[in-house]
Amino acid sequence: MTAQKNPTGIDIHEDAIEIDAAIVAEGLGLVASHVPVLMRSGEITSLCERGTEYDAGRHRLTFFYQGKRFRVIIDGDGRLIQRSTIDFGGRPLPPQLRRSER
Repeated sequence: MTAQKNPTGIDIHEDAIEIDAAIVAEGLGLVASHVPVLMRSGEITSLCERGTEYDAGRHRLTFFYQGKRFRVIIDGDGRLIQRSTIDFGGRPLPPQLRRSER
């Protein structure tokens, strides 16, 4: 599978998923140009999970920054199914919010 160009800003490749920095920035309350810098420095971390069974063909992308967790769920074509943000303000995220949900 080669890249599937999607107007949503989420492209699925054979071995990676690319998401537009503007989507991540909006979810985390940042400026889009800061997202790549914060990711390179390790201040924004991420988790990508592939759905199984009922969720086969879907992916859950989760981004963590300070006291925030931003999550998007996409289908196999890169279309956005769901998005959510949890913001704990100045407090750190509880450890259970940094794990995958199995």
